[in-house]
Amino acid sequence: MLAVAMTAGAVAVGAVRDGGGNAVASVPAAVAPGVLVGGDLDAGIDSLQAHLRDQPRDFSGWATLGLAYVEQARTNGDPSRYPQAEQAFTRSLDLGPGNDQALAGRAALAAARHDFEDALTYADQALEQNPYSERALATRVDALVELGRYADASKAADTADDRRPGVPVFARYAYVRELRGDVAGAQRVLEQALSSAFSPGDIAYIATQLGQLAWNQGDYKAALTHYARALAADENYVPALEGRARAQAAGGDRAGAIKGMENVVARYPLPGPLVVLGELYEERGADGDKAKAGDQYALVNAWTALARANGVNADLDTALAAADHGDKASALRAARAEWDRRHTVHTADAFAWALHVNGRSDEALPYAREATATGYRNASFLYHRGMIERATGHAKDAREHLQAALKLNPGFSPLGAREARTALKDLEAAE
Repeated sequence: MLAVAMTAGAVAVGAVRDGGGNAVASVPAAVAPGVLVGGDLDAGIDSLQAHLRDQPRDFSGWATLGLAYVEQARTNGDPSRYPQAEQAFTRSLDLGPGNDQALAGRAALAAARHDFEDALTYADQALEQNPYSERALATRVDALVELGRYADASKAADTADDRRPGVPVFARYAYVRELRGDVAGAQRVLEQALSSAFSPGDIAYIATQLGQLAWNQGDYKAALTHYARALAADENYVPALEGRARAQAAGGDRAGAIKGMENVVARYPLPGPLVVLGELYEERGADGDKAKAGDQYALVNAWTALARANGVNADLDTALAAADHGDKASALRAARAEWDRRHTVHTADAFAWALHVNGRSDEALPYAREATATGYRNASFLYHRGMIERATGHAKDAREHLQAALKLNPGFSPLGAREARTALKDLEAAE
């Protein structure tokens, strides 16, 4: 789900950086979109709010403010900004009916809230007004990916690349390739994007994507190199800080990983990093660490409640966290609800795992197979499939997929990797 958070946020980043066309023509230099990125985001929002008090009919300024709120919510892990973003977009559309900036902003907001049907609808509406809207093109790819329409997403990425080649589109193009198993192709696209990136924000974003791609393949040294480049461009770029901590954990630097992840969750308390930090505490095993782990898992529930109160569909986050560290019955309810909404590799994996931990492994197996059917190389998916196959008596398949998970990314999860090794030893002993 971090991928969703990052891609949804990246749509907002691309939007507020867009300095072309009429999108920001009426916004004064003091609050130009570039100011609303990175460390200047809060100050930029203050300046833009002041501008709109003086020029309250500036529909372009309202659209930019809405996008900045979406980005601020992503940056801080705080969804309470989303209602303010919605109000800003509504104001923009009242003043400039049908303007593509606000429609593209609404698409980005819907994606950030995990309402991907609406994200697609608003992106299409924006593109009817402006076929070259970079943020609408990028969000359209995101929405199709998150709806599981991978062939359509690939076509949308081709269209976006033809119309508005650039960093936001390159990142989506690479992710579509990765989901279909073309890791080498994804890497080439990201390297091309990095070579054309000039702003610190773009460099940090693309270098982090390269780090994540390397980490997924178990190449922690390369991942750390990419994260270092990202942090050299922006030392406070939270996705790079999180990725570095994950790579440190996978490479055996537990102390560095814990310190780094503590820094991340202090600023960005989302389910993904909270669960990783909790598992790192659990892995150390001391009584105090077990209590700390429980605190992290409790914070997941607090974030979920806050997210839902602000219009975010958090079922996938709930399912993944609760299946391993919470109420298993609620995990299954959430996973089933998400599967009913959209069929993706991620929702198939979450539904399969939730069924399994609730003792329904026979029902889980078809979904685990579907999660790995596109060629997407994800060690967690392989681990889940292997454990489900083991529970259903498919010992040969279980060995194959547990071995594949550990070969691909031996440190994919602080606790999951340990469970995979234990299960594999038991299977080999039973031969």
